Amino acid sequence: MFCLTYEFRLKPSKQQISVFEDWLEINRKVYNYALAERKHWYKSRSCQVNYCSLHSEYIIEADTPRPTFVSQCRSLTIAKKQHPDLKRVAAQVLQQTLKRLENAFTSMWENNFGFPRFKKVGQLRSFVFSQPGKNPLRNGAVKLPVIGWVKFRSSRNIPEDAVVKLASRC
Repeated sequence: MFCLTYEFRLKPSKQQISVFEDWLEINRKVYNYALAERKHWYKSRSCQVNYCSLHSEYIIEADTPRPTFVSQCRSLTIAKKQHPDLKRVAAQVLQQTLKRLENAFTSMWENNFGFPRFKKVGQLRSFVFSQPGKNPLRNGAVKLPVIGWVKFRSSRNIPEDAVVKLASRC
């Protein structure tokens, strides 16, 4: 068994484009908030003992565990109750954004990449549906959770027995 990757250009309606742009902005804010949370935790652990900073420091209790993908996903469900904007985006899309941040930190530690950076407006240009659902393809359209059916330009034939494992908006 082998995997094939097919890329198709989406042809969303104007309403779907506005939903995509709204989701991208919310994903960017979630990414930046989660990055700030991790950055503050690391800064609180690297405080020098022999001098006092002239700037105010973000102080976190010593027994607070390091923010991880799992802990930030848990806090995301709590944040959804307090911020109704987060409810507009599918949960798996927000979790994949946190997974992207986790991968950035893994690359930083294992591959000596630099510290992850905050995303500016328009810099986060994609989101991922990790579970598109059962039979999401039909007549040149793909069904995305919450958004509904989105047309795409069918430039080649898709095998009948194909299973969609991942859908991403680039």
